Amino acid sequence: MSVELAEIRDFVAPLPPFSLLDAATLDALPKQLAVRYLRRGSDFPPADEAPALYLVRKGAIERRDAHGSLVDMLAEGDVFAAPCLGGDGSDRCTAVEDTLVYLLPCPALQALRRAQPAFDAHFAQSTAERLRHARRGTAFGADETAADPLAQPVGAFAARTPVAAPPTLSIREAAQRMSEARVSALMIVDGERLAGIVTDRDLRRRCLAAGLSPEAPVTAIMSAPVASIGPESPAFEALLAMTRLGIHHLPLVDAGGVRGLVSSTDLLRRQGTATVHLARRVRRCASPAALTAAAGELPELQLRLAAAGAGAAQVGQALTAIYDAVSCRLIELAEGELGPPPVPYAWAACGSQGRHEQTVHSDQDNALVVHDDYRPEAHGAWFAALAQRVNDGLDACGVRYCPGRVMASNAEWRQPQRAWCDYFAAWIGQADQRAAMLAANFLDLRVIRGDPALLAPVHATVVRECAQHELFLARMTANALANRPPLGFFRNFLLEHGGAHVDAFDIKRGGLLPISDLARVHALAAGRAEIGTLARLHAVAGGPTLSAEGAQELAEAFEFLGGLRLRHQSAQLRRGETPDNLIAPAALSALERAELKAAFAAIGRQQAVLAQRYAVGREV
Repeated sequence: MSVELAEIRDFVAPLPPFSLLDAATLDALPKQLAVRYLRRGSDFPPADEAPALYLVRKGAIERRDAHGSLVDMLAEGDVFAAPCLGGDGSDRCTAVEDTLVYLLPCPALQALRRAQPAFDAHFAQSTAERLRHARRGTAFGADETAADPLAQPVGAFAARTPVAAPPTLSIREAAQRMSEARVSALMIVDGERLAGIVTDRDLRRRCLAAGLSPEAPVTAIMSAPVASIGPESPAFEALLAMTRLGIHHLPLVDAGGVRGLVSSTDLLRRQGTATVHLARRVRRCASPAALTAAAGELPELQLRLAAAGAGAAQVGQALTAIYDAVSCRLIELAEGELGPPPVPYAWAACGSQGRHEQTVHSDQDNALVVHDDYRPEAHGAWFAALAQRVNDGLDACGVRYCPGRVMASNAEWRQPQRAWCDYFAAWIGQADQRAAMLAANFLDLRVIRGDPALLAPVHATVVRECAQHELFLARMTANALANRPPLGFFRNFLLEHGGAHVDAFDIKRGGLLPISDLARVHALAAGRAEIGTLARLHAVAGGPTLSAEGAQELAEAFEFLGGLRLRHQSAQLRRGETPDNLIAPAALSALERAELKAAFAAIGRQQAVLAQRYAVGREV
């Protein structure tokens, strides 16, 4: 091979999709490439050329849509394959610098695709498939099932036949059955329905310590209703549920009835995760200072989970479970100082905590929903003190004060139930930009501690009313489109919509939040009550407003972007730096940049579809 051809091979080899070719094919590739020089201002592709794939060697090419809006900038190493893939040619492309390109004729490209399955898959796969493959093929997303046993179905951890009893049994008979079966928990089953559960702890606390007759029915001491999980759910989700609820046993239930029971010990034997241990330590902390020390282990927990192969969604759920436990313990400590609450209340989280999507860089977003018996003159001081103690404690534990003061210590967000209903009614009815922004903050409310019934009617009203107010949904869409992903990359910079270049991008604001905003609008339009981003996307997939393919694209983009953020923050933590959401394009591989660009494009497409549906502007 001549020096010139070897130099071309070395340039092409690391660039996707050519990086997927085998060595022999790469060696032969330079002879198939033609070279074309374009002067500044020239149309692209050249009108006198047969259709081909183009690879930019030097220079820059600008792409604009039919409306004249900037779509992309191609620079060194970028590939333009539209002429060979049935592109409609509606974009107007112009060389904005003197440019040198390599051409691979379409017949040669098709021959390579037929001969090289991995190379062909790059063009044949959907965006969702490409993002899934990229996520699993990199360090942060290596096959999670293989890397982490807790990614397996939780049913695999239930090694024995479930031990159950009817509700007609006495406490004595239930204890005897547990002793004979050598189990620490007994499921109470009425027909096919799981009615409750009795543990060794229930026998001690609710029977022996309470002086209850052992001849009383077992229903007198059982815990009910009972949290459960499907046997096909990942074991990690079961462990997180036990961590969040402070329980040690979780029944496995599907449409056919009770299938088994797992304990935290069953799961921890297979995986030495520190999540449950840290949650237990948090619950035993006797002071805010002790909580601050315990929360100091959260960065290490994030590192451990990432190293074990946990995906971004799993890490978010685990950290949220710990932050929930920290919030609950701060509330308990505050109540210990202030005395019992004068009226019932619910402490609720929104934002990333409400969606179970926290990282160690998250700030706090929370509110108080108080019973309608609340009287400011009699009860206001107690709730103000509670909120201030908890918000201060969370900040000391690394969950920073909300810059927008969306916190329970702000009296505006510490209100009785009727006021919250009025808030949402006004936001939905007014449908202005401020109302949409406030609604977006609080549509992710989830009760952390207190009476969930206080928030239930608020949620029900919102879900029912939002789907019927097109103007509100249009304003929510406009609010969602305020955060737009970059167009892609231009040399070592991010290309923004106005043509400006930046050397780093906020992966939360420019990637993750736009997907969360889209998922929220689609869930509202469909009348769905789910809160988490992925849960919302799965719930509305294939519905009137979001196709199954579109939902899958967004879900894979969300997990891909979350994985990039997780890896970025893990590297910062290992260096002793404060984690953030700012990623420099220069730190990414060529493949990561290509797939990140695909994620940006998927978000942009779905933003455009939603904007068209609600007639929100033209340029998105």
